[in-house]
Amino acid sequence: MKGRKFAINQEIQFMEIQEIVSKQKEFFKTQQTKNLRFRKMYLEKLRDVILQNENLLYEAIEKDFGKSKFDTFTTEISFILNDIKYYLNNLKSLSKPKKVRTNIINQIGKSRICSEPLGNILIIGAWNYPYQLSLSPIVAALAAGNCCIVKPSEIAENTMKAMVKIINENFPSEYLYAYEGGINETTELLKLKFDKIFFTGSTKVGKIIYEAAAKNLTPVTLELGGKSPAIITKEANLEVAAKRIVWGKFLNAGQTCVAPDYLLVEESVQEQFLEMLRKYIQEFKYEINSENYTRIINSKNFERLTKLINKDKIYFGGNSDQEKLYIEPTILTNVNWNDDVMQDEIFGPILPVISFTNFNLVLNEILEHEKPLAAYLFTQNSEEKEMFKNKLSFGGGCINDVMMHLGNENLPFGGVGNSGIGNYHGKFGFETFSHQKAVLEKATWGEPNIKYPPYSEKKLSWIKRFL
Repeated sequence: MKGRKFAINQEIQFMEIQEIVSKQKEFFKTQQTKNLRFRKMYLEKLRDVILQNENLLYEAIEKDFGKSKFDTFTTEISFILNDIKYYLNNLKSLSKPKKVRTNIINQIGKSRICSEPLGNILIIGAWNYPYQLSLSPIVAALAAGNCCIVKPSEIAENTMKAMVKIINENFPSEYLYAYEGGINETTELLKLKFDKIFFTGSTKVGKIIYEAAAKNLTPVTLELGGKSPAIITKEANLEVAAKRIVWGKFLNAGQTCVAPDYLLVEESVQEQFLEMLRKYIQEFKYEINSENYTRIINSKNFERLTKLINKDKIYFGGNSDQEKLYIEPTILTNVNWNDDVMQDEIFGPILPVISFTNFNLVLNEILEHEKPLAAYLFTQNSEEKEMFKNKLSFGGGCINDVMMHLGNENLPFGGVGNSGIGNYHGKFGFETFSHQKAVLEKATWGEPNIKYPPYSEKKLSWIKRFL
């Protein structure tokens, strides 16, 4: 009886979302979202709603992760607010048709590229940074003039409910709507026709999204992950490298798609560098029950991570608390490419270290694996920097830092190959949710008769001169 009631409720819920999708398509046809004043009004409203509900957002994420206000603001809310500020300041120039050169065969004419919104967008968010990775794409999509349905991740249940509440209580559903649910709801949602799907999550789920989108020829942006390396050579400033890597790796307990997944350390400096890593883990107080440190999202991920800790290879850490879902920052040494911890993205506070002696050979080893979402190099050697930039393919990265490329709205954020399709942030987000429409406007006088029949050898020779 309970199962039947659940199925009926699901059916009713799906009928409701079908209706909302239809309403959004109809609302988009009214052309209201193309108005820049309309877009700015709702971007400002979203900013105000976030600020008015800041404490609710803090409380929800604390229940899911034990995440502090400081980390929530700096790694989540500030990103969204900065995105809104960027689009409010730049929307006019981003939306303005771009003049391009008109070639000789189209004279006398004018050529423009016009950015137009795609229409009805589905955004599927991720659980590890639930606010940033759901709301930042919304900001870009609304700035580009679209209607949106967002499906926050159900894994971070409290933050999902908080986003559903603040969005659905403050925005018309025919324009912006948050859809609550899990795998079954998402599966049904993907059967509907959207004008764009934007997904952030694992490569495994990304393939499912891509396959579902293909049935409707729906374009997708996939922000996925991968094993992002950090290379430390003997030419690096080891102190700075250790400090920045410890921060980037253990922020959010390693549950960050662009965190350094593993280290490649030149053998001659490895022992010295390992001690520096230990020092900064202790100095930053990344420990169980510290407000500086976050717990693992759920038992499933906790069990997966603890199985990756080979007790014989622990250099530092290794302790855990299953009841509280905490895993101590853990460094593993004497690791090789065949170890379990090196087979898939770790997505947790475990840091394998592999030593190397030849910089060129270690780049070749990275090339043998899937292209990562991020890659990092620590060195002062200009030749090593050039080799890193020119030889490796990755979504984005840093030299002498980690993760901070995300904080520059003038840089695109996205993957390549197995780590994703497409990008966003700043103008790149606007373009992701826009169609670049080509428009040629021709004069009605002064046209040569060369392209019209009857054809002749003389006409053909003139055409060849234009090539």
